[in-house]
Amino acid sequence: MSSPRRTCPVCAREIAVVGSRFARHDPPGRRSSFELISCPGSRKSAPLLSTAPRLFDPDEPPTPGQQQLF
Repeated sequence: MSSPRRTCPVCAREIAVVGSRFARHDPPGRRSSFELISCPGSRKSAPLLSTAPRLFDPDEPPTPGQQQLF
C-alpha cells in the first residue's frame, strides 16, 4: 500500500505523508555534488485534510436487513 501524497509547502512537490509528517526528500533540481541535502520541508508536520474520508454516505438512509453481495 502506498502512502498518501501531498504538496510540500517549501518546494511544492508531491511528497509522501508518513505518520502525519512529510517524508524526507531532496529539493527539486539536480545536485551539484554528491552530498545528500534534504529539503527544508522534510519531516515537517503535514496539515490535516479539510474533511475526513467517509466509509458510508451520510445522506443515504440505512436499509434494514442483509444486502445482496452481487
